[in-house]
Amino acid sequence: MGLRPWCVGTRRDQRCQRLMRQRRVHAVRSRCRSSWEGDPKMRVDVEFSSGATILRGWLYRPEDVSEPVPLVVMTHGFAGVKEWVAPFAEKFSEAGLACLVYDHPGFGTSEGEPRFEVDPPAQIEGYRDAITFAQALDGVDPARIGVWGTSFSGGHVLVVAATDRRVRAVVSQVPTTNGWANFRSLVPSVVHPLMHAAIAADRQARAAGKPPLTIKAASDDPTEMVAMPGLEAYQWLMANGPQVPTWRNEVTVSSIDKFQSYAPESFVRRVSPTPLLMIVADQDTLAPADIALASYAEALEPKQLELISGPHFAVYDEEFERASSVARDFLVAALNA
Repeated sequence: MGLRPWCVGTRRDQRCQRLMRQRRVHAVRSRCRSSWEGDPKMRVDVEFSSGATILRGWLYRPEDVSEPVPLVVMTHGFAGVKEWVAPFAEKFSEAGLACLVYDHPGFGTSEGEPRFEVDPPAQIEGYRDAITFAQALDGVDPARIGVWGTSFSGGHVLVVAATDRRVRAVVSQVPTTNGWANFRSLVPSVVHPLMHAAIAADRQARAAGKPPLTIKAASDDPTEMVAMPGLEAYQWLMANGPQVPTWRNEVTVSSIDKFQSYAPESFVRRVSPTPLLMIVADQDTLAPADIALASYAEALEPKQLELISGPHFAVYDEEFERASSVARDFLVAALNA
C-alpha cells in the first residue's frame, strides 16, 4: 500500500517539473554503468540461513589458488541490490580474495517479509550469519574474514566489526554512521510531523492486519514523501535500478522509523583493534561527509581514511576505480598480515 501524505503546487506545475527532471535524468545515464550483471563466470550461486530467512547471493573465488584464501562478506545499502556490489567483488577476487555477496532480507533474490523493509538489526544479523556460512566453505581460511559495506551497510559493518571478533578487517564506504543525524540532514524539520504521522498510521495498519504502508525510495517530485530525498538519489536509482529485475523503487514506512533510531555511532570506538578503512565522498549529502568524518575522528587506531572527490554515488561511477582499488589494497594487506 503506497502513501502520499502531502502535495503542493498545481498539477500543471508538477508535470512541468517532472519533465525537466526527466531530461536531467537522461543526461546522467551515460555516466552510469550500462549493466550490473558482471561476469557470471567468476561466481556461483549460494544461499544460507539467517534466522528463519534464506538469504541468496554469489560466491566469488580467485583463480589458480591452491591454499585457503581470505574472504570478504559484502552487501548493498539502503533500498539496493547485490548487483550494485558485484563490480567491487570482481575487483577484490582478481587480487586473490574470495567474496560472498548477497541481498539483505526482503530485497533482491533473498527471502524475507515484509518485502523492501530496511531493518538494521536483521541486516546486521545477516552479516554475522554470512560470516558463519563463509567460514565453513571449502578453500576459505576461517581465520581471515573481512567485511565491506557501502552507504547504509557502511554503518552495519562498523557494528559487526565492533561486536564480532571473527572480523579481521572492515571497509566502510560512504557510510551512514549516525542514523538520527543523517535523518535530520535529509528530512526538513517541518516535515518531521508528517513523517511521524505516517509511521503511526503504518503501525495502526499493521496492527489491524493490513499490508505495510510503503513509500518510494526516491522521486523527482520534491513534494512527495520518500526515503531518499533529492534529485541526485532519484537520478542514480532510475539510471541503474531498472536494469536489475528484482529492484523496486520502494521501501516500507517502517524502514524510516528504523532509520531514525539506528545508532551505529555508538559502536565506532569499539571497532579497534580491528583495522578500519573508511571511504568518504567529500561532496556527499546523502550520507553527509561531515557526519562520517566526525565518526572517523572518534574511531581508534588502526584506521585509514580515503577522501574521494564527488557526491555519494561517485564511488560506483566515476570514482569506482579509486574507491575499489584502495579497498582492495587495504583488504589484501590486512587479511594477509
